[in-house]
Amino acid sequence: MPLTTTPEALPTSTGAAILNLLLPHHRTTDPAHASAEAFPHQLGRITDFVRAGAPVVLTLPGFPCKSPNPAKVLGHLPDMGERLSLTFLNTLCTEIERVYPPGARMVICSDGHIFGDLIGVPDEHIDAYADELRVLISQLGLERLSVFDLRDVLGDLPHDAKRAHVHGRYAPALDTLRGEIRADDNALALYRGITRFLVEDTADHRGTRSALQRACRQRAYGVIQRSRAWGDLIADHHPRCVRLSIHPQPVGAAKFGIRLLDAPDAWTTPWHSAALRRTDGTWTLVPKATAAQQGRLVRREGRPSHFVQTG
Repeated sequence: MPLTTTPEALPTSTGAAILNLLLPHHRTTDPAHASAEAFPHQLGRITDFVRAGAPVVLTLPGFPCKSPNPAKVLGHLPDMGERLSLTFLNTLCTEIERVYPPGARMVICSDGHIFGDLIGVPDEHIDAYADELRVLISQLGLERLSVFDLRDVLGDLPHDAKRAHVHGRYAPALDTLRGEIRADDNALALYRGITRFLVEDTADHRGTRSALQRACRQRAYGVIQRSRAWGDLIADHHPRCVRLSIHPQPVGAAKFGIRLLDAPDAWTTPWHSAALRRTDGTWTLVPKATAAQQGRLVRREGRPSHFVQTG
């Protein structure tokens, strides 16, 4: 007798088909490939949307602002790295529509203002970056994407007041966070990764490297506190969403790490690097200084955009 799928099982099988489209792009440091069943948080939430016949809503905290280190990026505005990444995310939503007609939409939760004071980026640069993301989404016709930032929550309050409000309401206690980092390998890896970024992004430090590292270790706790706070705020505003992350996530975690573009390591993002088009036509993300050694700079509409490999 041939096997049949019961009506009750259809939402779960459709949810697994949707999740299978995300799996090739999973950003993780786990070595083994895992099936959809290894991601119960994501499968459950996707299946809830399917049962309701509603578009799957994915939230992605990220796209905060460009690194303040001029050796890593081309400037403070989005460039080809963001264009390619946003196009990829919109295409992913389009692919979901092929297996599930209501489709999917993705909310880019631009988090630069949450920790701009800790990473040394002016708030006006963060506003300009987020505004340009919206312009790119419109220009490129990426109809399945939208941008959400602190202005959507707290309006025109001063940026410091916004940060204080979110931190006070949502951030975990510092002692609690320190204990978690001591006890959990994944939390420790995130702490070390953010510390490394803070050290690399400090371009104008005049003291010793050991003093810089000490300061960045302290600031890393603040960045993680604010990031957690931002995640909880997003959950309040998008309570049923599928939670994505630009940081590597272990298999089975509540957040699903997603890789935007090819890069030498699992931590590289478009806002910490420049896009380099290789001689075979593929793209990768590398520090600007590295890209400049390998290729020539290309401008779009008068602004630096990316590099093209020449060797």
